[in-house]
Order: sequence, then structure tokens, then C-alpha cells
Amino acid sequence: MQFAAKGIPLSRQGLAAALDVLHLGAGEAAALWCVFEVETSGVTQGFGFRPDRRPEILFERHKFREFTAGRFNKSHPDLSGSQGGYGTLASQYDKLERALKLSQDAGLGEEPALKSASWGIGQVMGFNHQAAGYASARQMVEAMVQDEDAQVMAVARFMVSRGLDKALRNKDWARFARLYNGATFAKNQYDIKLQVQYARFAGGSLPDLEMRAAQAALLLLGHAPGKIDGILGRRTRDALRAFQLSAGLPASGELNSDTYAALWRKAFG
Repeated sequence: MQFAAKGIPLSRQGLAAALDVLHLGAGEAAALWCVFEVETSGVTQGFGFRPDRRPEILFERHKFREFTAGRFNKSHPDLSGSQGGYGTLASQYDKLERALKLSQDAGLGEEPALKSASWGIGQVMGFNHQAAGYASARQMVEAMVQDEDAQVMAVARFMVSRGLDKALRNKDWARFARLYNGATFAKNQYDIKLQVQYARFAGGSLPDLEMRAAQAALLLLGHAPGKIDGILGRRTRDALRAFQLSAGLPASGELNSDTYAALWRKAFG
């Protein structure tokens, strides 16, 4: 299965469609952004794709064990055993590919492995594919491979299916955290983190989607813009200058229309 495509970043239309599913107005986008910020902390750098254009994932060993009835516990403990952590972020696709081969060789198909990873900017688990609006984990992954619009829509549908949308609209962070992370959410102060990030985004720090798309393009083109947050900071300015020099454009470090057009053409055209 191909996991890399163009890696197209979130569009205004994609964000609006997700907000509509959640019954949130355009002015309430902060509620959704705070979930992405907290849920993907330490997994992504604010973007649903890796620099190699594959969706961000985490492979869950205990889920692969569940979906394969433990048949690989002894032969492949790092994929199915009961001990050990996630490993490095860089190792996640190696684990997934190995799990895919084991599952397919055993006549189980792709689903056990695909269902055992969390995918994209919202880290939706593959086994939640129906809640996300897809008949199979493969169909969900095939959509998420294409663009962040599909990734964000999957998150929105999942939230609605679990009743999370009402808690989100009411800014009831404790209820949201309980439904999303379970009864032990307070141990990691998940609700407090959501409240803090919501206040930050609602206070005027929402990502600028054009700047964010430019940062995503810079990342995919190898220019290291830092976190994909839609804010023109020092690292993004440096990355813009490097790209502008390589593209024969004035090296202003600003995102003007010529630079944006060139970035989009080279990264996604």
C-alpha cells in the first residue's frame, strides 16, 4: 500500500466543512484547534504529514495483539508483545510495514495492521474507521494519505459519533477529556491543557491557513520552517529566505503572493 502522496495541507474549505459537521461556527474554530494542539503534542509538529509526505502515525502494539489474537506475541514481541514502549517516531512505519507483512502472510489481510495505528493530525485510530465515516481502515487511510482535509473531517466525524461535539461546543473540557481519554484524564491534566490552549487560540492566536500551508510546503521541500503553526516566526522567515534564494525570488523572508505561488507549485503542483 502506498502511504505517500502530495501531502496537501488543510484548506479553508476543509476546515469549514469540519466545523459544519461539529455544528461550530467559523468563529469557534479555536475549539477544534485546541484539540489538535493537545492531542498531537509530541506526535506531530502541527502538521498531519511527515517530511516524506506520509501521514503521521503511532503504531499501537496492544491493538495489533488484539486484532491478531496474540499469534505474534512470542515471535515479534516489539509488534505484539505485552512489554515495551512505542519506540521512536521514526520507527513507526517500519513497525507498520512489518505488521502488514505478518498479517498478510498469515492470511489476515491488511486490516489488523492498519487498524492498529493512529493516523494524521487528529491521530484517529484505524479501528475507529466506521466512526470516522469509512467502511474499512484501508479506505480511511487511503483518504488520509491525500490531504489534511480528509484527516480533519475524520476527526470531526469521530467526535460526533462519540458525542464529543456537544462537549466541544459547550467548552466542557472535563467531559470532553473523559470521553476522549477515559476516566483517568485528570492524571495528565488533559482538561486543563485543553482549557489553556483554547484560551490561547480564542485570544487571537488562530493559525493563518495560508501561512500554515506555506510552512507545510517549506517542510516538504526540506527548508525546516519549525512548527507548522501558521505564525511567521524566525525559523519560518529563515526558511522562506532559503526558498526564495533557491527559487530566484527576492529574499525578503516574507510570504508574498509570488512566494506563495512558487511554494505551492513546487510542493504540490
